[in-house]
Amino acid sequence: MDRKSLSVFINVATTLNFSRVAELNHMSVSAVSRTIARLEEEVGTALLQRDRRSMHLTPAGREFEQFAKESVVRWDEMRRLLSSPDYLRGELSLFCSVTASLNVMGPVIEVFQSRYEHVDLMLHTGDQADGIARVLNRSDDLAVSGYPERMPQSLAFIELMASPLVLCIPVRDCGVRQLVLQPEVDWSKVPFILPERGVSRELLDLWFASLGVQPDVYAQVAGHEAIVAMVSLGLGVGVVPKLVHDGAGMSDRVELIAGPADLPVLPVGLCALKQRLKDPLLATFWQVAAQTYNVA
Repeated sequence: MDRKSLSVFINVATTLNFSRVAELNHMSVSAVSRTIARLEEEVGTALLQRDRRSMHLTPAGREFEQFAKESVVRWDEMRRLLSSPDYLRGELSLFCSVTASLNVMGPVIEVFQSRYEHVDLMLHTGDQADGIARVLNRSDDLAVSGYPERMPQSLAFIELMASPLVLCIPVRDCGVRQLVLQPEVDWSKVPFILPERGVSRELLDLWFASLGVQPDVYAQVAGHEAIVAMVSLGLGVGVVPKLVHDGAGMSDRVELIAGPADLPVLPVGLCALKQRLKDPLLATFWQVAAQTYNVA
């Protein structure tokens, strides 16, 4: 039983004329007759009562006519739904830091999930420095990352925001705080807590080099959030993106200060393999992200 057969039956029930139905459906009269016979065999009862002079629906035929009309309407509705660009189904994996999941991707995810409820979004969190590698090795479909000095040619990147790097010191009175609040600061003697790798570390290395400063690195850690936590304990001066500082919830324990020169700005965005953007799921998420941040 298929849509074509149901449509033929509806025409027969409406016209009660095989010849007319054959003309409407570009079929032979015998093909129409075979279609009705096949439907009757499938439902197990006669749908039409016919003789040489007349034809009419049986009680079962009248019930089946209603069923056929409803089925054709639902079939057509389903085809329109499934062919619509708004109908997406499947799974996407997104990698980002905890801060980025809330303060960067939060608005994007909210819009995407409200529009495409049949897509399962798998969110993996960790050090943002791992984002590009995870996309390249296909551990994740998408990742939030800073824009590296050398972007792999296989990657697409869309910048969603820019966050300046900032210097953080502990609020509580301690040796680190006293050291950096002196009138004259020897920045080569300040204990720094820096990201161990990633785009922000690349930018900081260039910044220190431009100052002619060889930093005293107290610790190199994975994840900007960990840097803020260590600074709050009085272990050193941290350098993190401002969006991490603002989202860390430690404004009462960590204070921002001016450095010896303006710190670089970190471009933050979404990356994916260029070839994967042919996938409707990825392409749609990418588009939603661009629309959310008004990126052309």
